Amino acid sequence: MIYRENGQFKTSYRADQQIFPILQDKLVILALVALAFLAVPFLASEYTFRAVLIPFLILSLAALGLNVLVGYCGQISLGTGAFMAIGAYGAYNFFVRVPGMPLIAALLLGGCCATLVGVLFGIPSLRIKGLYLAVATLAAQFFTDWAFLRIKWFTNDSSSGSVSVAGLNVLGMPIETPVQKYLFCLAFVCIFALLAKNLVRGNIGREWMAIRDMDVAAAVIGIRPVYAKLTAFAVSSFIVGVAGGLWAFVHLGSWEPAAFSVDRSFQLLFMVIIGGLGSIAGSFFGAAFIVLLPILLDALPAYFGLPINTALASHLTFMIFGALIVFFLIVEPHGIARLWATGREKLRLWPFPH
Repeated sequence: MIYRENGQFKTSYRADQQIFPILQDKLVILALVALAFLAVPFLASEYTFRAVLIPFLILSLAALGLNVLVGYCGQISLGTGAFMAIGAYGAYNFFVRVPGMPLIAALLLGGCCATLVGVLFGIPSLRIKGLYLAVATLAAQFFTDWAFLRIKWFTNDSSSGSVSVAGLNVLGMPIETPVQKYLFCLAFVCIFALLAKNLVRGNIGREWMAIRDMDVAAAVIGIRPVYAKLTAFAVSSFIVGVAGGLWAFVHLGSWEPAAFSVDRSFQLLFMVIIGGLGSIAGSFFGAAFIVLLPILLDALPAYFGLPINTALASHLTFMIFGALIVFFLIVEPHGIARLWATGREKLRLWPFPH
């Protein structure tokens, strides 16, 4: 009986088109954001920040960028790890080569580098689609792996290919402790989630979804496929590039090209599929599923007191994890976001379902 919208009348188009038209949704989101900013920094342990919360936030941001391309525009991409690497190495070069370069500016410029490369590799989407486009974007993955290993300029002439950053700060405030890193990543995620939500609600978002549903019909009604597809690649690559910079600078601190391998690309694609294609919330649900489930599965034998060695526990984790992914996709192919939407609809009708 609590989740009702009775009496919530809209008297203008602006009120009817707001992000959260139902008051309860707005209150829940505001409560979650307040909890994340004000309570979690005092309640979570250092291990939770380093192993769970910071990876979850950064991978949620990367999945959000991929969802713009795959979920909203319907362009399959298998090169997300490459765009993360471009954002990371682009931010690194701006950070170490330009004296006094602010951290936030370096991360955003790294995202711009990923945007340029993303648009370049998005050009084939104008003529091909489906699995053929997936193979074309996969070429970006292999190209960046080769470039960052062979071209020493990208790694500031590092002999080992490994680079590192230190002394991170924003406006004189250091970003060193796990709590500071968590709040820094959380601020980025909140801002980009809000921007993405507004983009997909606007004209450009409707163009993306029209291209996704049927590109020929979209072109007939006046939507420019070239503009729609390339803007989707640009926005997606920018968000993914910023996420790559955060992953390298904040989470890893020291990294090499293997940190952004093709495994990362598939991991992000699984997040989007499991969480829900074409859903902002689905990006967060998918990231939570991928990040949290292996940790929980690893902890189960110790919790129940089962004498299992480390190697067997690791293999069992992969097996159970894979089986759960397959089971979940069979039960709800539209992802966790669809389950969440169904639950909300039932709450709006309870206790009088029809």
